[in-house]
Amino acid sequence: MSTGVIILIVIAAVAVVLGVAVLALRTRGAQGGRGLKRRFGPEYERAVARHDGDVKAAERELAQLVERHGGLRERPLEPTEAERFEARWAAAQEHFVESPKEAVDEADRLLAELAQARGFPDGAQYEEQLAALAVHHADHVQGYRHVHHVSHARVGGEREGGGAGTEEMREALIEARALFEDLAGPVGRRASHESRRDTDRQAPARSNGHRGHLPWTFTRHAKGS
Repeated sequence: MSTGVIILIVIAAVAVVLGVAVLALRTRGAQGGRGLKRRFGPEYERAVARHDGDVKAAERELAQLVERHGGLRERPLEPTEAERFEARWAAAQEHFVESPKEAVDEADRLLAELAQARGFPDGAQYEEQLAALAVHHADHVQGYRHVHHVSHARVGGEREGGGAGTEEMREALIEARALFEDLAGPVGRRASHESRRDTDRQAPARSNGHRGHLPWTFTRHAKGS
């Protein structure tokens, strides 16, 4: 076999190997994107929006979050721990009627403490705790983000545009409850949105004694509405 033929065979082989490598990288990238979108759900769309539609930048950010927090293992709560957290959440909900801002502040603190008790980063490191929660509770972490924002907004026009109104505080507390239920329940429990909507419609005035069905006594007639 002549030297020229051997060179052609080598060039063809290299071209095939490169083609396979490129195809593999593209396939892996597509699968990675689909995997991130499946894992993060609404947080994936928020990440894309934060990056002004740059999907690759958003996926790099989310992949880094998974690398940093994906190995976290949630610690189960002791029954007495869970009961204490649930009692505090129920009290905050009932307190909303008289003091909406104080109730929202307590919900924000409670989520931070509950997440820390489950093994997430210290609540004093809000951004890091939120990032870890986004990896493991992506469907409901927006509720924590919302209630934290409302809790730290100044009240009654003390900042440009004014603070959060009673209705926004009420909505933030309702949204945050979904994450609370995820964290307060057994590891791996992920109650459906439909189940929670049914519970909201029923809105029992007092706890019926079953975990996950918490009292929700306030509506639109809280003070300041």
